[in-house]
Amino acid sequence: PKAGGSYFFIERSLGAWAGTLAGLANWFSVALKAAFALIGIGAFAELVWPGQSEWVIKAVAMFFCLIFAAVNLFSVKVAGRAQIVMVVLLLAALVIFIFGGLGNVELDRYTSSTIKTSFGGILATAGLVFISFGGLTKVASVAGEVKNPGRNIPAAMTAAVIVVSLLYVLCVFVTVGVLPADELVDAEGQVNLTPLSSAADAFMGTPGKILLALAAMLALITTANGGILAASRVPMAMSHDGLLPMFFQKISKRFGTPQLSVLVTALFMIVVITYLSIENLIKVASTMMLMLFVLVNVAVLVMRGSGLQNYRPTYRAPLFPWIQIAGIIIYTSMIVVMAVKIHYLPVLFVGLFVLVGTLWYRLYARPHINRESALVYMVRNMVSKEIYRSQLDDELKHIAFDRDDITHDRFDKLIQECEILDLESTAPAEAMFAQAADALAPRLGKDRSELLEAFRAREDQSSTVINPGLAVPHIIVEGKGLFEVLLVRCKEGMAFPGQSEPVRIAFVLVGSRDERNYHLRALMAIAHIVQEHDFARRWLEAPKGEHLRDIVLLSDRERNA
Repeated sequence: PKAGGSYFFIERSLGAWAGTLAGLANWFSVALKAAFALIGIGAFAELVWPGQSEWVIKAVAMFFCLIFAAVNLFSVKVAGRAQIVMVVLLLAALVIFIFGGLGNVELDRYTSSTIKTSFGGILATAGLVFISFGGLTKVASVAGEVKNPGRNIPAAMTAAVIVVSLLYVLCVFVTVGVLPADELVDAEGQVNLTPLSSAADAFMGTPGKILLALAAMLALITTANGGILAASRVPMAMSHDGLLPMFFQKISKRFGTPQLSVLVTALFMIVVITYLSIENLIKVASTMMLMLFVLVNVAVLVMRGSGLQNYRPTYRAPLFPWIQIAGIIIYTSMIVVMAVKIHYLPVLFVGLFVLVGTLWYRLYARPHINRESALVYMVRNMVSKEIYRSQLDDELKHIAFDRDDITHDRFDKLIQECEILDLESTAPAEAMFAQAADALAPRLGKDRSELLEAFRAREDQSSTVINPGLAVPHIIVEGKGLFEVLLVRCKEGMAFPGQSEPVRIAFVLVGSRDERNYHLRALMAIAHIVQEHDFARRWLEAPKGEHLRDIVLLSDRERNA
């Protein structure tokens, strides 16, 4: 859960070049979707002034673009609250339309003599209207601000897909079942730009027409306003990562909004509205969204296959990797079929976009970044036996801290600073105690031999092996305010006296007598950590000793202030 959504996932998994293309595609696709909504608002000028030209529609769209840009410049909070109210009213109007229209549907309008299509035609049309579904994923762009994102975001997106799909199917079913075909598309090929309002007029009269016109306006206003809001945040995130100039992340001190980013986004939308026809606008926007979704699916494949220690999502897509592979194939097929059956312009535009994005990356972005992606990490591990720690691992760790709202307690601070023993080969417990004494003596200000003798005596008194393969050697030393932790891993196993199974995991605790109460707290923390699902496997498979520290720090245990 990190601000930036699709851009962030793709950049961190596939690298800065793919991230540059994804960020710009995300920006453009959301802005194009918002421009499409603005054109829709302009289309309703037909209801007020019938017979107007396309330029009147575009002029109305540009006027509303300036209004929404001003709203996002000065009052995002008010705009957000208004969105909620408008969406509730919109859903209510659509439910009234569906239930009112079902009884007026004429099923003979769906006979094969009136509807001719093919699988390719269905695929091409699905690609054409795909932009309508793009907004369902935009919650990921603000995931860093969502409470319990591992549960709430997947649940919200799943519910949204179900609700919106049902509404789309039922609204189209009613519209086609109520209106004659020539009222949807006339003999000259002119498309009815307000089909739901026309359908409502057919079975509800003027009140129904007005109701659906208002519902459509609410839908288009929320889409356009939300589009400017979401799209303007992408350049800000890219600027923060060095892929766009720094001024894009500048925030207004008075209003707390990225004013320049909002203005540039609005200007881009006005240019698009001016120079692209309505049909081409839809084609290009959907194609950009499809390309972005292909990259997102590739990003999931790479992240899941990278082996990054700290990639620990709380939600995992089911049926991996088949869902992602299917998505890549279907989205790519949609792009190809759209080019063959509808028009080559979208593919041509995407090709030009990739070329310009690549030039921007080579000339500007590449000198400004030195981040390593999950793809590079995965390839390095495949071609080299040398294990290293990726910068991305550290970033993922801090993201998990924020996501799980982890407030570090004393035990975490001890782990952050403790020594780690990562033993390569099998050894007796005595050898591990000797190395532990070497590591802890200078930190405690004690003599090495004194610590070693204490470890021996404690083990002779009673075994510190608490579970098969797990030991917690702990001793008390003279002094005040002393407490240290040592993490130990031995993949081949350590032989403890009287134990049939070798010990591979150990937490060594050393403290003074006045820390006995905290000693019990530390033991409780360790008990919670080792009981986590798959703890032993993750501990033994961690690439380096330093990754053991992350496993403890990212554990889902109760923290004490």
